[in-house]
Parts: sequence; structure tokens; C-alpha cells
Amino acid sequence: MNELFQRIEQEIPRLRRYARALTRDPSSADDLVQDCLTRALGKAHLWREGTDLRAWLFTILHNQHVNRVRRAVREGVVVSASDAEPSLVASASQVSRIELRDLERALARLPEEQRQVVLLVGLEGMRYETVAEIMGVPVGTVRSRLSRGREALRQMMGGEAERRQAAEAGARARRAQIDAATVPAPLRATA
Repeated sequence: MNELFQRIEQEIPRLRRYARALTRDPSSADDLVQDCLTRALGKAHLWREGTDLRAWLFTILHNQHVNRVRRAVREGVVVSASDAEPSLVASASQVSRIELRDLERALARLPEEQRQVVLLVGLEGMRYETVAEIMGVPVGTVRSRLSRGREALRQMMGGEAERRQAAEAGARARRAQIDAATVPAPLRATA
């Protein structure tokens, strides 16, 4: 049993990463992982040696998340401060940071089923068969959701890049207008 606990402990970073991607909130993700681990340890006698422990844990995590979402729908949605946080701070100017933000937003706009498959296959590197087992759907459904999710991300990310380029071009044009209006004509000619 001690060996099982050590193997479960080794999966915690992956569980936490997936939970954070699902919930988009570090605190909720930690709670979700805690619930998953509590359930897994309480039901450890049900796990059979020789089966995929990682898939078993991710199945528990997935089911816990689905239960939380259903409960939230029944009870109503509460907006936490962390949901409003991104709009309260100035965005970073680094391109990679902006691209990551755009990707996070695009992932958030994907339907839940597609987002889960994209994260499990793309982020966690899981095989289609394992993802199908975790989600309780056929492998063909996993492939279909992954294909549709990736295509939707490509389209959304392409649109984000175009909007960002247009905004940057507009900012450059405004700076040029301001420079033209504030710098005297003789100085502009020499510059």
C-alpha cells in the first residue's frame, strides 16, 4: 500500500496542472486535486495492480470536476475576485505573454469536452485510448473532439493575432500623429 501512495504522490504535479487548466483558478484547482486525492486514497482498495494508475486518478479528477460544475449550475455561479483580476491589471507588453493570454482565452472559449481533450492530449501528452477511458467515451469521439478543438484554437488564435497587429498598427499611427503635431516642422525635416 505504501508503494501505491508513493506512485499517487508522483502524479500530483500532473493532476494539479490539469486541474488548473480546467478551473483556471489556482485555489479551485488545489481544492479539486485535494478532493481527488482524498477520494483516491479512500478508494485505494478498488484500484487493481496492473491497471493504469494515472488514468484512474485522472478519471477521478475529471469526475470530481464534472460534479462541481453540475453543482455550480444547480446552485448558481459565484464570481471570485480572481475572475476579475485580469481586467484590473495592465497587460504585459511581452509578445509571448500576450500569446499565452490569448491561448488561455481561446481555450476558455472552447466547449468543455473539447477543452478537456485538448488539455489531456496536448498538455499531458496522454494517448487517445487513455483519454477515452478517463472521459468514458469512445476513442473516435476523443479524436473528433481533439480535431475540432485544435481547429477552433487555430481560428481563434489567428483572429487574436490579426486584432493584435491591427491594434499595434493603430498605436504606431497615433504616435506618428502626435509626433507630427508636437515636433516643429524644421526639426522634423532634420530628424
